[in-house]
Amino acid sequence: MTSSQRPASDASSSGESQILSGSYLALSQAAFTSLGSMEGLYESIVEVSAPPAAKAKVGSVKPGFIFAAAVAGLAYGVHYLPFAPFEVVRNGAIRRPISAAIAAILLGALLRNLLPLPQSISLGCKRIIKKAIPYAIVLIGAGLNLNSLAAVGFKAFFIVVVSMAVALATAYLFGRFMGMGKKVSMLIGAGTAICGNSAIAAVAPLIEADDEDLVLSIGTINLFGLLAMVACPLLGGWMGLSSDAFGIWAGVSIHAVPQVVAAGFALSPDAGTLATLIKLVRVAMLAPLVFGLAIVFARQHADANQGGKQVIIHYARFVPWFVWGFLGMALMGTMGLIPTLQFEPSSLLSDSTEPVLISLQGVLEQCGKILLTWAMAAIGLEVNLRLLAGVSGKAILNGLVASIAIAGASLALILLLI
Repeated sequence: MTSSQRPASDASSSGESQILSGSYLALSQAAFTSLGSMEGLYESIVEVSAPPAAKAKVGSVKPGFIFAAAVAGLAYGVHYLPFAPFEVVRNGAIRRPISAAIAAILLGALLRNLLPLPQSISLGCKRIIKKAIPYAIVLIGAGLNLNSLAAVGFKAFFIVVVSMAVALATAYLFGRFMGMGKKVSMLIGAGTAICGNSAIAAVAPLIEADDEDLVLSIGTINLFGLLAMVACPLLGGWMGLSSDAFGIWAGVSIHAVPQVVAAGFALSPDAGTLATLIKLVRVAMLAPLVFGLAIVFARQHADANQGGKQVIIHYARFVPWFVWGFLGMALMGTMGLIPTLQFEPSSLLSDSTEPVLISLQGVLEQCGKILLTWAMAAIGLEVNLRLLAGVSGKAILNGLVASIAIAGASLALILLLI
């Protein structure tokens, strides 16, 4: 899709900045956000510098903050509904497979596509997506005990690497078999194997992908990421997977970071924290992929001016800061550096003489979950299902096959090794 082929609604939107770089510079921020709103974490590793443009006036973000908070509150109400499929009783234990975060994104998407929401809500949601998710991931790290990884650490890493290779090869080879272009096949493979929109946005300028490749790949990855986020907790509970097994499976199989976190905590807190860690390992694997592609593709353009623009590779962004924050918080929790607060009871409020103990570690983790649910509501309010529905049949089929390949390969390895 070239700039001349872009829909007029995209071209005429006021205040929309152009993002990323290369031949798909014509894709507007609004279109990219609608397609790429499942993640909201990514800072571009490769971009083309250009003279700074005048900043458009930005409206208030408060309506979006408030509306997303209301959707998140409604999602918690849905999460605690006392009947199936929201409450499932198995072997005397109660499980809630539809987490508040999953309910939030589904409710947000429903409202976004059924109601004519004002633009002011979108402004606030964009801010939430960008700012809240990384901090939620860092706080969730407080619930991870790194000692528990001793038995599954190397095996889990092996599963991640093999499953990623299977997804990359499957998407590329099956795409070529169907007659799809090399670039879009590679983008779908990278998005499925590594980290959703982040991988696509990093790889696209390096292989000189165009607008159509970007739209097809991001739309496909978001569609199957959303489906996997909902399906995996249901399938994991039905198969009776342990927290470790499901955490690894969700972390390897689901595309975007927020989707993985939401699905993992839908089974159990242990599964959620492990799934988050495994997913962040996949995020870190973007570095060697981009580095290799940069050597092959980007360096040849590094010193070439293109109308005042120049290719820039941000090596410091290979591993996002929240990965280090998550691991740092997990390390503090493992070493017992996060204190437990003790309060002496007041005689005015209680007759008990026992001190009240509050685990700061648990409080931090719970705050992370609440922040994630708020962000997932904002993500849902930014999802444009019409754009997702416009993805071509070949791209959808390729995304489906690649998603099944990574889920099937990782599950087989988990059952064999874990």
